[in-house]
Amino acid sequence: MKKILYSLFLCSIMIMNAQTKKFFAKGEVQLKHPVEKVNLRFDNNLPFVKVSIKGKTYNFLFDSGAPTVISSAIYDELKLKKKYKRFVGDSNNSKKQQIFTELPEMVIDQLIFKNIGAIVLDLDSAELSCLKVDGIIGANQMANLFWRVNYAENALEATSDLSFFDLKDYPVIVPFEQRAQKTPVIKTPLRDKNIELTFDTGFSGRFEITEKDFDPAKAVRKIETFGTHSTGAFGAAVPVAGAVFRLDSLTLGNKIFTDEIISTGTSNLIGNEFLRDFSFILDWKNNRIYMKPVRHNPARLESFGFTYRFVERKPVVAFIFKDENFPLKIGDSIISINGVMLDHLDEATACHYFMNRVERDQKAILVKINRDGNILDFKLERKAYLN
Repeated sequence: MKKILYSLFLCSIMIMNAQTKKFFAKGEVQLKHPVEKVNLRFDNNLPFVKVSIKGKTYNFLFDSGAPTVISSAIYDELKLKKKYKRFVGDSNNSKKQQIFTELPEMVIDQLIFKNIGAIVLDLDSAELSCLKVDGIIGANQMANLFWRVNYAENALEATSDLSFFDLKDYPVIVPFEQRAQKTPVIKTPLRDKNIELTFDTGFSGRFEITEKDFDPAKAVRKIETFGTHSTGAFGAAVPVAGAVFRLDSLTLGNKIFTDEIISTGTSNLIGNEFLRDFSFILDWKNNRIYMKPVRHNPARLESFGFTYRFVERKPVVAFIFKDENFPLKIGDSIISINGVMLDHLDEATACHYFMNRVERDQKAILVKINRDGNILDFKLERKAYLN
């Protein structure tokens, strides 16, 4: 779990009006072969696919935690019709009114989707612009097929007949319930209460639960935190006190996972830091997820104790561990890391360093900051937490 202190990308969208359930039940798909292999690029713990609309290629996020989304630019280019507007919320509980439309046709390799309901979003704002994403393949669209995903091999396959996937090789079976937009939600006991975890391939982290579902008195190994380490569709979350902790056991379906690491945040989520160690099959017909391990990476947490966001192209400390005598503070403006100047960047360079952190893979870093007009230098070493 080395990446927990890098900025996470939560592009999940949640529908705030149950009347939209019928809207997201629309759509159909045509396959050329019984099993279609789909292009997949797993980058920065997020899965992307190439999509063709009217002969033009776009980059879409494959996100089970959201409904299908298209950018405002695509909506305008295609001159699509507005069905209606509704309030929607992102994973940070921010709400905005958005246009709901219907996409006549979308092609993903040999898959032809028709009349798919979609939300129109501005995907050029804040950190989302750095992803260079034009839309989201969401749960309502995925639910038309069975999908087999293996991030380790950049493999994504789809079929309309589950028998083409050999389920006997998938020992872990996790039931789920569907929300209005068909997002899969897994019920599981956590300590002495039951919680609902969204199975979210648009979440780059491991496990996250809300602060109200976290009982600090029952977490033996934990580190307290403050700030925000997530970005939603409508911007970053408000800085709050939180924690990262070890959990002795976590039950998902018929499998008990031991010694997991969970962080607190604004949503209950299962993300790609965990899922990348599995091949998994998404089955909306029987409301099940089938999983088999493809590699074993025990959950561990290594960090310099902070992360930062780019605000107006300038890096600002946004999240810290409340470690004893930790020198950085929320709001510190970062001038440089290891001599790489970061405080006067153009948009493209800011995105480069947002996606490719200077401190990545380093054991020690020198950080120069501006705090209230004072220039300060600190040396930080990567530490292992929660061992």
